[in-house]
Amino acid sequence: MAAPLVKTKTPGVYRRGSRYVFSYRVEGKQRWESCRTLEEARRAKAARHTDIGRGEFEQQSRLSLEGYARDWIERYHGRGRRGFREDTRDDYRRQLDQYVFRYFPARTKLTEVSPSKVAGFVGWLCDPSKHDGRELADGTVRNVMAPLRACLATAVREGLIRSNPARDIDLPHRAALDSDEENVRPLTRDQLDMFLRVVPVRWRTFFDLLAVTGVRISEAIALEWRHVELDGSTPHVKVRQRIVRAKVGPPKSRHGRRDVPIPHSLVVELRRQRADTEWAADTDPVFPSTTGTVLMPSNVFSRSLKPAAGEAGVPWIGFHTFRHTCASMLIAEGRNIVQVSRWLGHHSPAFTLTRYAHLMDGDIGSPLELGANKVQTGPTPLDAIPRVGVLAESL
Repeated sequence: MAAPLVKTKTPGVYRRGSRYVFSYRVEGKQRWESCRTLEEARRAKAARHTDIGRGEFEQQSRLSLEGYARDWIERYHGRGRRGFREDTRDDYRRQLDQYVFRYFPARTKLTEVSPSKVAGFVGWLCDPSKHDGRELADGTVRNVMAPLRACLATAVREGLIRSNPARDIDLPHRAALDSDEENVRPLTRDQLDMFLRVVPVRWRTFFDLLAVTGVRISEAIALEWRHVELDGSTPHVKVRQRIVRAKVGPPKSRHGRRDVPIPHSLVVELRRQRADTEWAADTDPVFPSTTGTVLMPSNVFSRSLKPAAGEAGVPWIGFHTFRHTCASMLIAEGRNIVQVSRWLGHHSPAFTLTRYAHLMDGDIGSPLELGANKVQTGPTPLDAIPRVGVLAESL
């Protein structure tokens, strides 16, 4: 039996047991809310009547966070012009299952998700003891927060909650885990040369291509012979698709669709490889498995990259290291940031600059001369800038 209502000094607010309750009418129906303290009840009652008077009241949702999020992830289409990719939906679904639904109890209502609870969730993500001793990097924490923030933002737009409790939450930035210098660590020329010498012959062309083109591993395994132009004066590879978790899709963004030039030495290697392989049709993968199917990056890493990296004295490298190495070579040659950005398929030169600024010469340089000794202000002659192909042939 419910505890009786006891009047308080505030009209319309009653005490029931250890809680304070008040009522209001919406569309002819009486609604009750309860608060922990009398002051909270006073403020909430005033806010409800103000919102009703202005026609701005939205009835609080009784949906659970998990129930709403599971429905949301199936119908969400993003808010940007680029739309919402299905592989991103898969990533969001996995992040929700692996982290969000583990932390928030299944009965947690949308209206119960407060900024303090979201902050507690971020703290939980940063606690290695909650993840079998594994320390999540700051980038992983940001990735986990992305679907939660987008889900709650949709709930706000649909009138289910009043504000997004995840919108202004501070995310970690731990230098030891997330510094640019640690994330963007290219190979030196000597290190790359040593790696290419010790890696098994079967994989030498594959890693050579990763280094001189800077394509992502997902783009490299998706290359088919129809994407490789080996004739003419400008041989290149056409990045037109990628494979993520065994699913073929378009590049990461519209900027990822690009043609990347390749040096003569790599042209010779690829011609020899196509002549020797039994999978040489236009739609066959350039780098197939032993059975002609698409490569599994995890297999290449464990069976080829990791052993060769250890032998070459660079056990820390991964597939993305070759992309960073390509960027560092382009910058060392004097390519401007717009060229590097387009080469790598980044969405903007500003992003490229934030990733690779530390690789550029920070010296302010010599004085700027005017008059007879005026510095050259026009574009650098093309033949004064060495090409990546020349650099690659020296490896």
